[in-house]
Amino acid sequence: MSVYDKAGIVDLARELADAGWDLVSSGGTAGAIAEAGVPVTDVADLTGQPAILGHRVMTLHPKVHGGLLADRDDPGHVADMEAHGIEPIDLVVSNLYPFGSDPADFTHGGPGGTAGPVDLIDIGGPAMIRAAAKNHAHVAVVVDPADYGPVLDEVRATGSISAGTRRSLAAKAFAATAAYDTAVAAWFASGDGADPTGAAEPGTTDAATADDGLPAALRIEAVREPVALRYGENPHQAAALYRTVGAEPWWAGAKQHSGVALSYLNLYDADAAWLLAHDLARASGQVACAIIKHANPCGAAVADTLADAYQRALECDPRSAFGGIVATSVPIDGATVERMVAGPMTDVVVAPGYDVGVVDALVTKRKSTRLLEAPAPVPDPLHVRPVTGGYLVQQPHAFVAGADGWRVVTKRQPTDAERADAALAFRICGWVKSNAIVLVKDGVAWGIGAGQQNRVEAGQIATAKADGRAAGGACASDAFYPFPDGVEAAADAGVAVVVQPGGSVRDDEVIARADELGLAMLFTGERHFLH
Repeated sequence: MSVYDKAGIVDLARELADAGWDLVSSGGTAGAIAEAGVPVTDVADLTGQPAILGHRVMTLHPKVHGGLLADRDDPGHVADMEAHGIEPIDLVVSNLYPFGSDPADFTHGGPGGTAGPVDLIDIGGPAMIRAAAKNHAHVAVVVDPADYGPVLDEVRATGSISAGTRRSLAAKAFAATAAYDTAVAAWFASGDGADPTGAAEPGTTDAATADDGLPAALRIEAVREPVALRYGENPHQAAALYRTVGAEPWWAGAKQHSGVALSYLNLYDADAAWLLAHDLARASGQVACAIIKHANPCGAAVADTLADAYQRALECDPRSAFGGIVATSVPIDGATVERMVAGPMTDVVVAPGYDVGVVDALVTKRKSTRLLEAPAPVPDPLHVRPVTGGYLVQQPHAFVAGADGWRVVTKRQPTDAERADAALAFRICGWVKSNAIVLVKDGVAWGIGAGQQNRVEAGQIATAKADGRAAGGACASDAFYPFPDGVEAAADAGVAVVVQPGGSVRDDEVIARADELGLAMLFTGERHFLH
């Protein structure tokens, strides 16, 4: 027995001892077991070798690993064990130091006091776990305290642990050590594991990462979550949810107050809505509401109150909002609930909280709507997308160029109000599938054209949806206009300012057309394709 997480370990030890098992342990685990009055042998007494190197070497000994790896059906192994005085070990109970996404948060409590992240790279623990798992024909290995109960049930019933249980525990053990190795490798790849002096050999580079900052090798380890998804994108596709080891995604901390189980698409769309709502709130300093349908915003707005933000987001495209996902940047209050129950049915609502009585009011009118209370989202360090036989990896989506650095390229200068509309339009545009055009007026996205194969038609869709409500506002394009016809479509919507990245070989023609139409135009210098 050698565990970092000591939850339940004393009760397990007592039950095993009462069942006639001999216990061997070391360090803090042995101390906890002995303090409870349970007989336990220190590993040093088993091996005849005290811990050395500041407890870096305790269990790495033939009497430990021989007892774990011996094939008891092999006469040669049995003879070796007898010759070297090695006793067989039937069970290993071990879990590892918490080497997570930020190992500096943890300290090692062994002799010598606290230590740094490198001391959390467990060697003896994984070695024992892997040895026991390899020899699961004879040895059981438990790495999760949740398995203590089922193992004890078998011991009480039969005095031993069955072959089927040993095999399933071995699979879990190898998954645990693989996840652990992935966390350590990711730490080195991130640069946190670099030489603390900052010195490097002249003419060399860190082999773990390329010059672009992306890892030379991608290691993805994820564990299946106990969330029952009804099916995938379509009913004939099975689906499951996995959490990346070391990650703390918002959905893992979410509390569902009502409604049926979440589906694959519910989670996918809720993630997009949650990210957008929080991004708009951070960028604007106001309350934000986002409505997502099929991974694209069909409504987004900022306002001084949530009730106004929700109502304005809904008015962008109430038809598409039916069956969509609503995300808010602040807790939902009574005034907002009144407008929500008067509006179209929503599949999922995600909010930081709900005022007293709000959940009951929503459930009364929307029994099937899933109401989630969730923490703020934390961006992933990398954006990973599967392709056949591999992965595409990039830095996560972010807005780098601030609005203060945008360049006015037309004769007409935008007013402060037009600049504010342009900033919000471009922000929302970055979260819309390309090709994307967004029309904004007074903090509201009135027209959203998404996912078109050409920019003109995206603009035409946005204009039709805005239906004149964006007049005097802003038009944002997620990429440059290759021809003046895109600017003409913006003018048809009645906007006063166009914001786009710029960079086309026909920029001069596009700017000239904007001047002819009396529009102001801003170049951001930053494209925001989203596929």
